[in-house]
Amino acid sequence: MKSKFHKFKKMPLFLSIIFLLFSATVLFLLYRQIENNTLDSKQAQVAWQDEFNRRSQLQSLERSLRSVETERALLESHFIKSSDIVPFLEMIEKSAPSVGATAEVSLVDIPKDNSGLLVEMKVNGRFESVYKFLTLLENSSYELDFLYIDIQQSSSGDIKDSSSQWLATFRVKLLSFVAG
Repeated sequence: MKSKFHKFKKMPLFLSIIFLLFSATVLFLLYRQIENNTLDSKQAQVAWQDEFNRRSQLQSLERSLRSVETERALLESHFIKSSDIVPFLEMIEKSAPSVGATAEVSLVDIPKDNSGLLVEMKVNGRFESVYKFLTLLENSSYELDFLYIDIQQSSSGDIKDSSSQWLATFRVKLLSFVAG
């Protein structure tokens, strides 16, 4: 039996141990790389899910904004911006002929506290026309505070005469006014 032991060569055993250590090292390095890749994949998945949630929220917000756009436009139509006074004044002057009166804006002022817009107008026409114009102003979509109203008969004649002309001066404060 001794002869068999002497025949045994140590070189293949040594090479086998080196190969085993090399294989174990490669296997360990591959396992660590797989773990790192798995961790990176999980982080990428979380980041993707966060971005997906943000996009979903943005789309939901856009849908909400589109759904209230008409209500917003309607609400904004009840307010006059300081940069948009002229169409409001033109609307006042153009609504007078619809009731048979003439209207002329004689004063426009913005108080120092920006609490509203002061507008003074002179209206001329039959009493019914002046009264209908006053009713139009009261029922307008804008919030108006009447500060001063003076209605006088401009032509000398009988008050009961339906063709007599009346002159009215209205000073109103537009409360639905946004300065800026």
